Amino acid sequence: MSIAAVMTAARLNQDDYHDNRLRLAAEAGLSPEGLDHEVQCVLRVALPHLVTHVPKPASPEPLGEWVSMIRGSDLTPQPIEWIWPGWLASGKVHILGGAPGTGKTTITLSLAATISSGGVWPDGTQSPKGKAVIWSGEDDPSDTLIPRLKLSGANLDNIYFVGNVHHGHDRRSFDPALDTDSLLQQLMDMNDVRLLIVDPIVSAIAGDSHKNAEVRRSLQPLADLAASLRCALLGITHFSKGTTGREPVERLTGSLAFGALARIGMVAAKHQEISGEGDNQRVLLRAKSNIGPDKGGFAYELVQSEIREHPGVVASCVQWKEPIDGSARDLLREADDVSDDIERACLPDAKLFLQDLLSDGPKSAKDIRKDADGAGYSWATIRRAQQKLGIKARKEGGHFGGYQKWVWALPAPDD
Repeated sequence: MSIAAVMTAARLNQDDYHDNRLRLAAEAGLSPEGLDHEVQCVLRVALPHLVTHVPKPASPEPLGEWVSMIRGSDLTPQPIEWIWPGWLASGKVHILGGAPGTGKTTITLSLAATISSGGVWPDGTQSPKGKAVIWSGEDDPSDTLIPRLKLSGANLDNIYFVGNVHHGHDRRSFDPALDTDSLLQQLMDMNDVRLLIVDPIVSAIAGDSHKNAEVRRSLQPLADLAASLRCALLGITHFSKGTTGREPVERLTGSLAFGALARIGMVAAKHQEISGEGDNQRVLLRAKSNIGPDKGGFAYELVQSEIREHPGVVASCVQWKEPIDGSARDLLREADDVSDDIERACLPDAKLFLQDLLSDGPKSAKDIRKDADGAGYSWATIRRAQQKLGIKARKEGGHFGGYQKWVWALPAPDD
């Protein structure tokens, strides 16, 4: 049946057309939008007495899920909005890793304090003033975080801690793996949030933190939150054991996705040997950046002091020192190893130690390392002593499925 026949047989006026649009479309074998188009093109001429007004065809409403497309020419290039140039960027994910005892949490609180007061960064640039929001699954705000913030010069009016989740009369602890949407609603009601700290970031992972897909899926809501609020998201994590010498981002605990998703990766390290000032020198290094320089850093100290307004309350804060040049991998290697001066002083004794240890015959590398630790020698110094003495390492055992081990032996006199 033609459209004209449908309309004529139905004897419909304008109001009837709208009321019966779906039925007419079905009888004509068209979609409602297709019927509108045909009516505009044909029936307005053929049957003006029946239809005096026909709506303009509308774009079909999407059914279910759909994917939006953005044309490149509709986007305008924008510069990175830096909070701390080269270190903290608005709307981006950042991660800070390091071994225990390097002061990672204290560093992040120093950053929050600088933002809260509009203070000065370690490189002398001025920070914009804004709010910092902190979620900590490890430290108590009252006896640990607030004292450190006060000692760091924070404006506590601009510091907020994520509390419990409330549902009616019930409440429970906030879970960054589940409650990102609720947190976003609260943060949208606050003006000028510049920094969101999640400590530790692994708590935001709902599944296995060692699987890339699950880490990316869990962190994406937090990344979207940071982008929506135009704040910097800073997650804290640890180094995995036994990763010395690897690329810094590969040393982060869990999946490589932690380092990959972050636009800027930072690491904190502590030199193994005591400095001339009687303390372990600490360094904050930029290990990775997709949006700026990816080298260099700053030396710092952790200073403990009593808060003047609260006698008996002792806290630690960061005291920034000189800038450092170089790649994070090289600087971390220096931090993990001994200094050249100390090595030169220890190497002769380490050579005598090895000669005495191996004088009765070969010894397993495992036992040598255990004895060296007991004698206070670093493994790096022992390895250098091995090279200087020409000590060879070889595998023994392993016959018929037996256990293999590395053994060291002094070179023969005629070698």
